[in-house]
Amino acid sequence: NMENRTSVKEFILLGLSVSQGAQKMCFMMFLLFYLMIVAGNLLIVSTVTSSQHLTSPMYFFLGYLSFVDICYSSVTAPKMIADLLAENKTISFVGCIAQLFGVHFFGCTEIFLLTVMAYDRYLAICRPLHYTTLMTRRLCGQMVLSSWVGGFLHSLAQTLLTTQLPFCGPNTIDHYFCDVHPLLQLACADTYTVGIMVVANSGMITLICFLILVTSYAVILASLRSQTSEGWHKALSTCGSHITVVVLFFGPCTFVYIRPSSDLSEDKSVAVFYTIITPMLNPLIYTLRNQEVKSAMRKLWCRKV
Repeated sequence: NMENRTSVKEFILLGLSVSQGAQKMCFMMFLLFYLMIVAGNLLIVSTVTSSQHLTSPMYFFLGYLSFVDICYSSVTAPKMIADLLAENKTISFVGCIAQLFGVHFFGCTEIFLLTVMAYDRYLAICRPLHYTTLMTRRLCGQMVLSSWVGGFLHSLAQTLLTTQLPFCGPNTIDHYFCDVHPLLQLACADTYTVGIMVVANSGMITLICFLILVTSYAVILASLRSQTSEGWHKALSTCGSHITVVVLFFGPCTFVYIRPSSDLSEDKSVAVFYTIITPMLNPLIYTLRNQEVKSAMRKLWCRKV
């Protein structure tokens, strides 16, 4: 029986473990970051959904990416920000598992969306004549739906593997949110096999998607060799922003999930990158280099004003 095996009713999150003085600074800083994430990504979602010009698949995916970014950071950031000022940084057992599920659900959906976007760029640049017939509205919808379903299945697997473990003793998590590795270290059982399965699950997804991304960009760059310099610039401006986001998101993710975790304090500082910094930079990266989005935002703004 799960209840008998798990006597722990709540966990204590150590958070970013900064000094008292630095906590108020961090509170202000991360609150600002979180507000920028929500505002920036909401702006992109509303621009894409209300603009008549941003109808291409690229923007359809971008709208969903921004929506996922809001959800993804909302799973961890508000709790972390509140904990910076809280005396007791506790989270209930159910809350902890819900957070674990959310982080993997939205994180994995984001990985799949970034992969879909790379495929979209590949078709647009390498198969321009067939692009509109291949990338139909229906296919775009199916790809987004598959990303959500894939994220859900991955997260379900991670969560079920973790909740099967007994938690009876120490309940202090050296992290600012509930993740698989910190929880495995607290289980009162041998977690070697589960650890391998968890790393295999996250690692395989990250690795396969990363290989697809790298391959699609290698093919794109190879096909651009014959292009004029103007074609080069246009292709690179649309791909450049995407590559930047991929590197910012995949680098830290790979670091945390592909190796068996030993040093949790290292993990949590890296986690700040993919749970807060990348979702905050995404809107900037995608709008700064993109004239279409900028002009659509201006139009939206003028209409509102």
